[in-house]
Amino acid sequence: MTLYCRTLKADEQPRLEELARGTDEELARRAQIVLLSAQHTCVHEISQTVGLHPINVRKWIHRYNRAGIKGLLPRRSPGRPRVFTRQQREAIVGLAATDPRALGLAFDAWSLQRLRTELIEQGVVEEVSSETIRQQLLQSGLVFDDQRWVAAP
Repeated sequence: MTLYCRTLKADEQPRLEELARGTDEELARRAQIVLLSAQHTCVHEISQTVGLHPINVRKWIHRYNRAGIKGLLPRRSPGRPRVFTRQQREAIVGLAATDPRALGLAFDAWSLQRLRTELIEQGVVEEVSSETIRQQLLQSGLVFDDQRWVAAP
């Protein structure tokens, strides 16, 4: 069975042509797929013209048929969920910036392992690795300077 895109609406043709001439190469290729399909070019010919596998050509035709031009736009991948809530991130940074002696602890500098232990004991997190804490501190703009985590200069 041959696959073609649905009939283009009057306002879609000029928009697709504009996208096909645009600077975003991927979006231009997707628009070109739809335009060629609207001219009843078969999937294999479109595939050769745009340099994509026929499976991908079919995917873009189906997305266009389902969602119109919006279906051709890039979608942000959801990715991995955040490890910490905003409150947890603030607590991690706050604890790292606090003098351990002010909390009545028997040491004067934080190691990542000590931070990890204290965060778990305070109930900020249930479980966390030292490396994850280090990455969070760096992402928050802190650097380790001699014996303390301080704001990056």
